[in-house]
Amino acid sequence: MKKEIVRIKTEFIKLDSLLKFSGVCETGSQAKEMILSGLVKVNGEKCLMRGKKIRNKDKVYIDEAMLELEVKDDNKNT
Repeated sequence: MKKEIVRIKTEFIKLDSLLKFSGVCETGSQAKEMILSGLVKVNGEKCLMRGKKIRNKDKVYIDEAMLELEVKDDNKNT
């Protein structure tokens, strides 16, 4: 599985926005479809909430792309 670190400058990013920001999806509708299809897990749990707040150190897994995204807050020393 490929792993990528996604750096954000805010306290959190919504799940659908993370998928677009990281380049996994090109549009919000693609992100929504991927999430509602059950292809996305947050910290190992299937997540169907596209507005789920993803925070520092959360891990998002996209089964279809064999990809793990780990969020790092640039404002913290982690």
